Amino acid sequence: MSTLKTLKEPFDAVTFHLSSMPSGYLSPSYRIRQPVKDTEGCSCPASPSAEDHPKELQLHLNSSCEKFCHPAPPPKISDLLNDKDLLDLLRLKLDPNHCIVKNWKNFASRWGMSYDELTLLEHRTQGSLSHSPTQEFLLRYNQKPVAELTELCRFYKRIDVLRLLQAWIENDWPSRWQQRK
Repeated sequence: MSTLKTLKEPFDAVTFHLSSMPSGYLSPSYRIRQPVKDTEGCSCPASPSAEDHPKELQLHLNSSCEKFCHPAPPPKISDLLNDKDLLDLLRLKLDPNHCIVKNWKNFASRWGMSYDELTLLEHRTQGSLSHSPTQEFLLRYNQKPVAELTELCRFYKRIDVLRLLQAWIENDWPSRWQQRK
């Protein structure tokens, strides 16, 4: 019985709320749009156009979409070098010289460094606390994408380094890229 009474009331809470809106507020130019999934898996409002929204709202929508919907570009090694904590961990994992564990020398050799260059780099950084052969090798190839470094980790079966890089790419890199913007 109470349901019938509520249906007969001319101004229930929802009706009253909508009827209190200024005329023209719900006209087609102010329609609520469904989020659109783009190819990156991002959910953004449909792209605003001049006739759809006031300028203030367009600016907000554009900046929101830029900030949250466009994923960070693939990082380069130069981006990785800016993260001191990650660089220190890479140095710990790739600097040591063991005969059965692939290290910075194998990576550098695979990317084209000659035996003489490897030897020179090793002697130049030997005994230095401030310079690392891994860091020097990464500096030399700083424009390569980090994805190529992860491929080397797979090739040499350095899963420990691969996991470290993947965690950085997934967790740390997007926030660092946003801060840089």
